[in-house]
Amino acid sequence: MIKNHHKILATVLVAQIALSVVVFWPRPTTAGQQEPLFPDLAKEDVTSLTIEDDQGNRIALQKVTGEWVMPDAGEYPAQSEEVEALLEKLTALTTGQLVTRSDTSHKRLRVAANDFARRIEFESSGGTETLYIGSSPQYGSVHFRLEGESEAYLTSQLTTWDVNASTSTWIDTSYHSVQQDDVARFTLENANGTFVFERDDDGWAMVEPEMAEGEVLNKTQVEAVLRRAAAVTIKSPLGVEEKAAYGLDDPTAEVIMETGDGTVTLTLGSKDEDDGSYVVKSSESAYYVHVSMNSVTALVQNDRDAFVDEPTPEAESDS
Repeated sequence: MIKNHHKILATVLVAQIALSVVVFWPRPTTAGQQEPLFPDLAKEDVTSLTIEDDQGNRIALQKVTGEWVMPDAGEYPAQSEEVEALLEKLTALTTGQLVTRSDTSHKRLRVAANDFARRIEFESSGGTETLYIGSSPQYGSVHFRLEGESEAYLTSQLTTWDVNASTSTWIDTSYHSVQQDDVARFTLENANGTFVFERDDDGWAMVEPEMAEGEVLNKTQVEAVLRRAAAVTIKSPLGVEEKAAYGLDDPTAEVIMETGDGTVTLTLGSKDEDDGSYVVKSSESAYYVHVSMNSVTALVQNDRDAFVDEPTPEAESDS
């Protein structure tokens, strides 16, 4: 009896597997035809694009005077070539590999309205379309479904990596850049005091506060601070409007860099308690941005002890 029972269970299991293969195996729609998903849409027709992922991240992009920008961040410039590359893939999607016509399969394929890997909404003169990008049954391919349709398809022309909802994918993350060798003098001011450095024949000297006899300047730390202030990478842009919440009226830190071409000021405002990032404003940019905590920690925390090494025993004995 037990053996027969096991045989029956095994038969049922094999049948279930076979059924899953039949249901979810991609198959041509009509005689293998590769019909376009958006037959009347060209990438040039798309005027806005919104991407959401399954982690709650969201990115909005909009075309303004022929260029792509981030409308939620004061029209911060996006990398138009990256957006155009995605639109080319989206408008080239076809219905050639049908996976299912069953609404009950959408959740399993992760193309349901409440369960997806990516949700893409884009607008054109023809209206608004919403596309769900789902699971990947094999490397380099994903399931997808158009909102309002029961059919779900498979494609190898698009992956979830192409539809990233992180800001860094769509912008040039370099916020401002000052040539370090051009900086002749710079000032760091934070809660620990004001520190002024000037370039001399030996590299750098600290002119404020004055150093005691025998103390040695930690030039590696000076260069590290300047490097952090001279090249800033964006975590996310905020826009061009200053807000009280940014905390720039009472800065956390400020760095003033003097070059032969003028002065560049980098101001750090409030800290985001959720992710540790800081609000930053450069005098060279109209935009306020968030930068990662690690990139500006030295600017916020360094004190005199970080820049000055204690006198060596030899120096003390000489004095």
